[in-house]
Order: sequence, then C-alpha cells, then structure tokens
Amino acid sequence: MSRIAIPSSIDQAPAAARANLAKVEKQFGTIPNLFRLAATSPVALEGYLGLLDALGRGKLSVGTRARIALAVAAVNGCSYCLSAHSYLGKNFAKLDEIELAANRAGRSGDARADAAVRFAVSVTEKRGHIDDAELAAVRDAGYSDAEIIEIVQHVALNSWTNYLNEVARTDIDFPVVAARLVA
Repeated sequence: MSRIAIPSSIDQAPAAARANLAKVEKQFGTIPNLFRLAATSPVALEGYLGLLDALGRGKLSVGTRARIALAVAAVNGCSYCLSAHSYLGKNFAKLDEIELAANRAGRSGDARADAAVRFAVSVTEKRGHIDDAELAAVRDAGYSDAEIIEIVQHVALNSWTNYLNEVARTDIDFPVVAARLVA
C-alpha cells in the first residue's frame, strides 16, 4: 500500500489537477498510479507532464527514450518504473523481450542506442560527474550535443519518477518487474 495517499479517481484529485489527469486518461485509456500520485501536487503533475511533452518532441526516438527510462529505473532500483517502462517499451516502443532485458541491464542490442543507454547509466550512477571518455563515446556514436542534453534531461525526469515512487511506495499497476538493487 502506498505511503502517500493516491486519489482514487479524477474527482478525488485536487481540482487544479483534474484537467491534466483527464488528458492522461485520454492518452493512455487509464490513469496510472504515478500520475494520480503526482496529482496530489497539481504543480508537480503539471511540471512532469510539461517536461514529458517537451521531451517527446525532442530528437531522441521513442525507442531510445524507453531504453533510457528502463536503464535509469534499474540503476535507481524502482520496481514501479521498471514495470511501467517494460510495459510501455513493449507495447508502445515495440521493443522485444531481449531488448527490454538488455535495457534493464544498462545495455542495448542496437549499437547507437547502446551508447545512449550506457551514457545514461553513467550519468545516473555518477550523478553527472562523467569523464571525457564517456562524453566522447556518446558523441562517437553519432549523438549531437542537443541529443546529449536530452539524454541528461531524460535521466533527470526518470530519476524524479523513480524517487517519487520509491518514497511513496506506489502500488504497481502494470505487470510487475522487480528491481534488483545493486549496492
């Protein structure tokens, strides 16, 4: 059970969050617990959705974004996000089970995506304190400076959802994929 109360419906959420929850429901056909949890703070939900929308218009493909989300969730040990992004990666980004497993392990079977995933893992683990060789490796894979900035932004956004779900112990409403914390 979640340690922070999650509104059970749009009507139970703060009035200022209801329009955004309705947009989520229209997009997904349901409102995942993460969004209803974030709605407890309408400004947090608004900020999350705004950044999610902006990054969705960025240069990184939906597949690369899904891979990064899985890798960051694995590093941060967030079962909710591993479960959600495994489901979304399979059903929306059309990643197969082998690729999803590789992403959860911080890799990709696609050479270019592998550079982005490994870079995202390093940024997450080192809290941004990467070395010149790591930056060169992602550039050598063909990522522009704009794309590198987007990778870092995806790390930040996914770390926020990981942390929020871990703080709240959000009930998982996707097929469960358990996190294995590495100390």
